[in-house]
Amino acid sequence: MIDHRPFESLGAFRIDWLNAKYHFSFANYYDPSRMGFGPLRVWNDDEIQPHSGFDPHPHRDMEIITYVRKGAITHRDSLGNEGRTEAGDIQVMSAGTGIVHGEWNRDDEMIRVFQLWIEPRHSGLTPRWETRKFPKAADGILKPMASGEAHIDGALPIDQDATFYAGTLPAGTDLTHSLGEGRGAYLVPATGDISVNGKEINPRDGVAVWQEPEVKLSARSEAEIILVDVPLNG
Repeated sequence: MIDHRPFESLGAFRIDWLNAKYHFSFANYYDPSRMGFGPLRVWNDDEIQPHSGFDPHPHRDMEIITYVRKGAITHRDSLGNEGRTEAGDIQVMSAGTGIVHGEWNRDDEMIRVFQLWIEPRHSGLTPRWETRKFPKAADGILKPMASGEAHIDGALPIDQDATFYAGTLPAGTDLTHSLGEGRGAYLVPATGDISVNGKEINPRDGVAVWQEPEVKLSARSEAEIILVDVPLNG
């Protein structure tokens, strides 16, 4: 099964400093057919104007992954963590028993980020935050950047049996991602034109794949791909 969600069909919210698109129901956008994908509950595509951002606000019992696509985002939280995450890198915040944080664009140009919320396996965890730099070469592979799967090494930890992959595929690259039993993938080409199991997909479209043994990706132009592999059973 493949569900193609064109960029134009996504939920939308816009104010003077924020232009947001929602892959799943969020805030003012509600679609009962788009309530999430397994434990993946939020995938927001945000453009944040210079010298603006999200002022301090609380979270609880959620694994929050922020992937910076352009520019850099500055984080500060109630645990005393503060950091700057640049394009191609991620930050992971485990909200656990409760955390208050803010995220801002401190620079002079608009930034783009993907923010994903994943339900944890356990409630009441100790809150934490971490950021990490990753290689950015167009090497045609998807690198695990955040994961709670036991067999995945070198990724930032999350409390869920899921993995966040990202990578840049040169034009003409074919790549296959295998899906285990009872698992699915939700993916977005941040840039570039691709096909997924033979279906043509445009930049910033969403694609849900399930009840398939694998995800077959073909890059028709150089493409930056973000894919999240999640459990769909239980």
